[in-house]
Amino acid sequence: MKINKESVSLVSFEKMAEYYFNEVDNKSFNAYYERPNLTRIVGDVEGKTILDAGCAAGWYSDYFLKNNAKKVYAIDFSKNMIEMTSLRLENKSYRKRAFLKEFDLNNELDFIEDNSLDIIVSSLTLHYIKDLDRVFYNFKKKLKDGGKLVFSMHHPFLDYMLFEKKNYFEKTLIKDTWKTSIGDVEVEFFTRSLSEILSALFVNNFVITNLEEPMPDEMFRLVNEKNYGSMLTKPRFIFIEAKVI
Repeated sequence: MKINKESVSLVSFEKMAEYYFNEVDNKSFNAYYERPNLTRIVGDVEGKTILDAGCAAGWYSDYFLKNNAKKVYAIDFSKNMIEMTSLRLENKSYRKRAFLKEFDLNNELDFIEDNSLDIIVSSLTLHYIKDLDRVFYNFKKKLKDGGKLVFSMHHPFLDYMLFEKKNYFEKTLIKDTWKTSIGDVEVEFFTRSLSEILSALFVNNFVITNLEEPMPDEMFRLVNEKNYGSMLTKPRFIFIEAKVI
């Protein structure tokens, strides 16, 4: 697989693949905040052909297949993450409806037919992408007329506050350290303004049909009361649904 020169954090996610598979499904920010909201926005997937863009350890791909998606393309630039996705789907009756591929989203999606996808879902992935315009252009080509893109990513304003950026509007490569059960892992990602995210959609003829900054639910409070209060006053992630016109 060709790794694009602008790609970041590959080594980090290769290292964390088993951690994602074994632990992230039970983390409050994922299990009781990001996933319930993103799946709600995606809605009914029965009979749909879906691209899971940045599939990590395969939770979303498994969810779509369990809910009767016609076909799911699960892609990630981490070979180890693809192996974890394969392990998650192993011996399941719907495994044959999944197409798994180690693939860098910064490259053209040349293995997917144009105008063939009903839905593209990208969970907490696009902040690792430097050039959103290019990625949205590639997504647009693969979606059917009326198809939709649904994604979550770091909220631009929270990144601005947490990393004490001097200029909110400047795209910046950030280095952060995640404390995990396998030790500290350094991760890089890009921060950018909300206007840059939205402009990349508009220039590629997407229409925004939903934009949310949701509150955590009661289950989040029960498992992570320490962070619950801050979640009520500071936006953590942003969720966007956009459709092709």
